[in-house]
Amino acid sequence: MKKVLSVLFVLSITISAFAQTVVKTSAGYIKGITEDQAVVFKGIPYAKPPIDALRFKAPQPVDKWKDTLLCDRFGSSAAQYSGNTKGLQGDENSLFLNVYTPLQKPAHKMPVVVWVHGGGMTGGNGATMNGHAFADRDSIITVTINYRLGVFGFLYLGDIDKAYQTSGNNGMLDMLMALKWVKQNIKSFGGDADNVTVMGESAGAKLVSTLLTSDKSKGLYKQLVLESGGVQCIRDTTTAKAIRQRLLKELNLQKPTDVLNLSTAQLIEAQNKVLNGAAGTNYFGPVQDGAIIKDDPYHYMETHNFKDKRFLIGSNKRESVLFMNGDKRLYHPDSTVLKDWYGNNYTFVLNAYNKYANAIEPDSAAVFILTQYMYQMHQYRMANVLTKGNNNVWMYRFDYSKDGKGAVHADELAYVWYVPGKHNNGFNEQLAEQVHAYWVSYIKGRQPAPNWEQYQPGNKVMIFNNVSGQESLKDIYNDPQYPAAGFVLN
Repeated sequence: MKKVLSVLFVLSITISAFAQTVVKTSAGYIKGITEDQAVVFKGIPYAKPPIDALRFKAPQPVDKWKDTLLCDRFGSSAAQYSGNTKGLQGDENSLFLNVYTPLQKPAHKMPVVVWVHGGGMTGGNGATMNGHAFADRDSIITVTINYRLGVFGFLYLGDIDKAYQTSGNNGMLDMLMALKWVKQNIKSFGGDADNVTVMGESAGAKLVSTLLTSDKSKGLYKQLVLESGGVQCIRDTTTAKAIRQRLLKELNLQKPTDVLNLSTAQLIEAQNKVLNGAAGTNYFGPVQDGAIIKDDPYHYMETHNFKDKRFLIGSNKRESVLFMNGDKRLYHPDSTVLKDWYGNNYTFVLNAYNKYANAIEPDSAAVFILTQYMYQMHQYRMANVLTKGNNNVWMYRFDYSKDGKGAVHADELAYVWYVPGKHNNGFNEQLAEQVHAYWVSYIKGRQPAPNWEQYQPGNKVMIFNNVSGQESLKDIYNDPQYPAAGFVLN
């Protein structure tokens, strides 16, 4: 009898585990895998492959399947250039997402965080971020997504053929399609479809910020986390066409339509030459095309109601150093290098640098000014607009670095996505516990921390360092003449 009971017990556990790894979605059943303290569903297709007749077009709902789809490995990265192999990496068929859901599920529906990766909108993928960070310990369902990059996600062709009207914003529409999938399906994983946080860093934050510029995002999120990025990524059509012309010149083509039938490898190789290293960070991105993004982003935010939304916004103390090390010319900025980085906006940056270089050490002036015009100025502009009638904005600056000089771009990521025991010596575990806990509290709909006040223009912001706390920043830098777009060409 004891043996029978033992067998039944083991069988019940096995059946329970199987039930957790098989979920019914709107397109069909999927089977995930148990991994650490979560069930993970990798490589779930959330849209039709954007290839053949759908190439350069808006994403379409995924076709249904009959058999249970095994989701035990990540889907292909979006097509991009690999510096390691000096060629194409990934595939045009890349519209996949991944879901991490806790093994030990609470009785209530769980909050959901959707991660949108960075990479200059020309690189990266959702799988690079460890969803176990929030799923295993914090009972937060974590979704990481891919979206089309570079020419496939943001090459503007809307002026040459209505069939490609959305082409400059296809990467944005991919994100929206993924959020629609979450809205429709996350309940099956134990998630709360009405409690979705969309979080991004760098290009990911920039792409997430476009949710604030379009009616198409209505009902798809409750709150945003914008780490080092905002609406400065949105280009006008003149700039988008100028970048397109650079691509055509590189390919020795005359008409924009000539790119439509080129191979993935040909387009990615030409794109890489146009980017020319770190300087091309701002060349690709969403477009104010009159169809998807119809208005100046700040005007849209000012004239639409975001009172029921919550925002966590911030940047790092010395953002620009990462890029300065990628393009050493930025340590001694002149018109040539600043044109590469800012296009026609370079004069604003150069004038500001010259002013500060006369007052403080030139290298420090370069770090400060480039950090402002790359990120911080735009973060505060966005926050200042959102706080009009909204008391649910929290601002931070991440300062900590092992060398004590101040955090550079992306340094905060390991602290937000903290997994104990996964870091090298010198990593500040105590600070990581604090930062991660604050993000968890926010994602769960609470105030990030009792001592972290909501932001209003001129108010204190949270500074993360060896000793963290709120500080009043004496001066929040702004150049009122600088346009909303960080990069402009004519």
